[in-house]
Amino acid sequence: MDDKAILELYRARSDQAIKETSAKYGSYCYRISYNILSCREDSQECVNDAYLAAWNTIPPKAPAILSTYLGKLTRYISLDRWKRRNAYKRGGGEVALALEELGECITDGNTPEKTYEQKELAVFFNRFLQTLSETERRVFLCRYWYLEPTGSIAKCCGFSETKVRSMLHRIRKRLRTAMEKEGLQ
Repeated sequence: MDDKAILELYRARSDQAIKETSAKYGSYCYRISYNILSCREDSQECVNDAYLAAWNTIPPKAPAILSTYLGKLTRYISLDRWKRRNAYKRGGGEVALALEELGECITDGNTPEKTYEQKELAVFFNRFLQTLSETERRVFLCRYWYLEPTGSIAKCCGFSETKVRSMLHRIRKRLRTAMEKEGLQ
């Protein structure tokens, strides 16, 4: 079933919308969640929570790209669960490592006064991603959006893991330099 038909099912408040969403995007959402949580049960629960969030938000929202919308919902729900689970201890695994790597470039700022700066940062990131080659952009997004392990990225792209780590290091260095130029750091 195509995305337009699935969105129509959501608008009609048909239970079939969840079934079709799960059939088409279930493994995609599960992979995103599992990369963050590394726990089958928690990941499945987060995917179900993402379906519920889609059910509750699609009317009135009408996402242009359903897969991206579902991926974003799944990612945020999974990250929230990861943060709660690791509130009192530093968690291991790929999420902590990926967030730590990006932490070299981005300072922490969760105050309400930073809202405008966060919007500027999002615009900056979109511009920065456009400066990357397609391969660099894919590697960067796999690592920092989908939180894929470097070994998995290497396998997918046909590179050595060392090359992937080196590429990510160079991209982060360029990102840091670009952010300093823009006065965002």
